[in-house]
Amino acid sequence: MREGIAAGRFTPGYRLVLSSIAASLEMSVVPVREAIRRLEAEGLVTFERNVGARVAMVDEGSYRLSMETLGILEGAATALAAPHVTPEGLAEARELNARLAASLEDFDPHSFTEANHAFHQALFVHCPNERLIELVNAEWERLGRVRDSTFAFVPGRARESVAEHARILDLIEAAAPPDEIEAAARGHRTATLESYLNSPARTGPPSRATPSVHHQTQGETP
Repeated sequence: MREGIAAGRFTPGYRLVLSSIAASLEMSVVPVREAIRRLEAEGLVTFERNVGARVAMVDEGSYRLSMETLGILEGAATALAAPHVTPEGLAEARELNARLAASLEDFDPHSFTEANHAFHQALFVHCPNERLIELVNAEWERLGRVRDSTFAFVPGRARESVAEHARILDLIEAAAPPDEIEAAARGHRTATLESYLNSPARTGPPSRATPSVHHQTQGETP
């Protein structure tokens, strides 16, 4: 089911029918129900009483504001941090990005988002302006509440993101001008926002053929 969400087969608002999913996987509804609970805990699925489970929607207005704000704040923080990133810190960031690249072969949007956060934090944490770091962290937290993993809706964006990370690291290593580093970091954030806004998962309507899902109890007719 996570792969279906990541691939866009299950679009935001798509109703997840336990009996149909169980039948397609040739298993009982019990592990399917548990899987839906796990996806709910990860923020990829929501459940409403008397309605059922659906692929979680993105609060688009809040997401747009958070991404635009984070682009400005994180871009500035990364540029200010650049002169203070040690060779060891740069090596750590490259290692994190290498892990992100390796994870593309077995893509898990939730894990990718966590590792992506760790990569950016490894850079902006060196910013000498502590107040700016607090603002960046606060916006990351707000963004997490809006959408646990937007990469679930734009999985193709992940590969582009890794390449842009490498570009930012190259600029830092080359001691590029601060405005160039800031533009690259801010553009990286803007590209993710635009990728989501143009994604089929956002614009495509939920399947009409999928009936409501119910958390069925023992003996209930599917």
